Amino acid sequence: MRGRRGVVWEIWILLGLSLGKAGVYALVNIAGRLTQGTPLADQTATLNPSQSPRPLLDLTYQLLTIGFTLVPVALAVYLLAIRRGAPPVTRAIGLDWHLRGRDAFDPDVAAPLPAPSHAASHASSPASGSPPVLASGRRRRDVGWGFALAAAIGVPGLAFYAAGRLLGITVSVQASALDDRWWTVPVLVLAALQNGALEEVIVVAYLFERTRDLGWSPTDRIDWRFLASSALLRGSYHLYQGFGPFLGNVVMGVVFAWWYRSRWGRRRVLPLVIAHTLLDVVAFVGYALIPAGWREALGIT
Repeated sequence: MRGRRGVVWEIWILLGLSLGKAGVYALVNIAGRLTQGTPLADQTATLNPSQSPRPLLDLTYQLLTIGFTLVPVALAVYLLAIRRGAPPVTRAIGLDWHLRGRDAFDPDVAAPLPAPSHAASHASSPASGSPPVLASGRRRRDVGWGFALAAAIGVPGLAFYAAGRLLGITVSVQASALDDRWWTVPVLVLAALQNGALEEVIVVAYLFERTRDLGWSPTDRIDWRFLASSALLRGSYHLYQGFGPFLGNVVMGVVFAWWYRSRWGRRRVLPLVIAHTLLDVVAFVGYALIPAGWREALGIT
């Protein structure tokens, strides 16, 4: 199957294996919550549940879940890497931390976007652009932007959650239900990294590149179709937490998708992964470190 139909099928299949599937389940979940007779404000969602009362078996299940959840990320990167006529995936979405010297590309001097590699065209000519240059500071820039984006999203995110709780449209979110084991914090950090990689690589980088192959985002200006699709997809799989997190994640999706295509983002996905990981580490690990008595006193389940 070739051409546009092939790209469309590829997108739907990958989403069906990953976050699109999660979005459908979240939609069914919120429908069940709304019809069970208990107000949303009195319901609870657990993000990191224990999977076994036996500690080592629970650890095994946790690590297996994280590992298999990352398989669609590897598939998305692979599908981007094998596109004919497209730049290397390390350059296309900025996965170049493992490269050194002249094998890397400096995002501050990177060439503008090449013409879309429409799947209907099978030309294999390399994308035009400037030759690779030294990029010794790219890791520092990515980390800096990651912290900046996390700070910009973190406070409004808490505000959306708090407002949703006050309005009764958001469930009480339990960030972790893992017992206090020696491996609890490392596993929560890995879970945060898993979420960051899964969501940002697929919802932003992969979706942008493949919809561009369909003719979206033909210029350097942000394409509203990509912006809306990415943001609504991100919000959809958070619906099980209620409408506050849905709206908060739609806003986060708009900001992240816009930044990715901006002159500051320059199509680098790693700052988004870092930002998302930081947000989840604060939520997961911070929750786990709060004593149970304090959580009860603060009204946090």
